[in-house]
Amino acid sequence: MAFTISGAFSAMQKRLDWFGVLSLGFVTAIGGGTIRDVLIGNTPVTWMRDMTTPLIILGTGIICITFGRYVKNFKVALFLFDTVGLGLFTVIGIQKGLAIGLNPGICVALGTITGCFGGVLRDMLLNNIPDLFRKDKEIYATVCIIGGTVYCLTIKIIPEQIAESIAILLICAIRMLAVRFKWRLPAARQ
Repeated sequence: MAFTISGAFSAMQKRLDWFGVLSLGFVTAIGGGTIRDVLIGNTPVTWMRDMTTPLIILGTGIICITFGRYVKNFKVALFLFDTVGLGLFTVIGIQKGLAIGLNPGICVALGTITGCFGGVLRDMLLNNIPDLFRKDKEIYATVCIIGGTVYCLTIKIIPEQIAESIAILLICAIRMLAVRFKWRLPAARQ
């Protein structure tokens, strides 16, 4: 839902019509997971096998269109949902890779793709440089890499549910600190 709202609001800022808003909400919500599923050969992709996800996205998109000006007032709540979603999707992406026996480093990349690339697709469709790659935006993919690495290291020594919780909390904490203190990666030099 948080990623759908993010996509829908970005589309609304560009003054797209209803179809554009719903489409951007959909792409943002399922983009990263779709790329992950295609990369690992998990087809048809997850959202195509269960109508729950498309219906939740559609409902969330309609709510955004209908009550957009009110939903915008909940920026802190939306940020928190987005942050928790980032942590959850990162761990889910890693687990999907580990389940088919991929190298843990590749699994961290899959987790990062799952968490981040819906937003990349959203920005590309809106003809923007993806926020993920901009030096003036907070670190985003980096927190997935850090949390994902910790998850891959800790599942070998502690119960998986505890490792999941630690990774998700770590991703959330680092992202919140990054936003609060404006942590950025350095810009590349020519």
